[in-house]
Amino acid sequence: MTRVKRGNVARKRRKKILKLAKGFRGSHSRLFRIANQQVMKALRNAYRDRRKRKRDFRRLWIARINAATRQHGVSYSQFMGQLKRANIQLNRKMLAQLAATDPDSFSKIVELVAKA
Repeated sequence: MTRVKRGNVARKRRKKILKLAKGFRGSHSRLFRIANQQVMKALRNAYRDRRKRKRDFRRLWIARINAATRQHGVSYSQFMGQLKRANIQLNRKMLAQLAATDPDSFSKIVELVAKA
């Protein structure tokens, strides 16, 4: 069987992996085999966490809205139910932003929802 020289192809493949591993500590960014394992792990984590980020932010917004509504004597679930009935179409991100940065306008929304 003839010898196959993979010089150019192999070098490109390894350089691509080592470029992705840039910034990793120690041999994780220098040795190809270890860098390859770490890059695969990093890409797997990144893929998973892009979806997880959306869940985490929603949990954060709900916690902020809950804290703000409880200061007005209403629970989060009651507030959201009344919000739907009052046909106010503000999403959780905007409500959390209002609760954190502009408590006066948030309290007006709570009052408006309580009347409806």
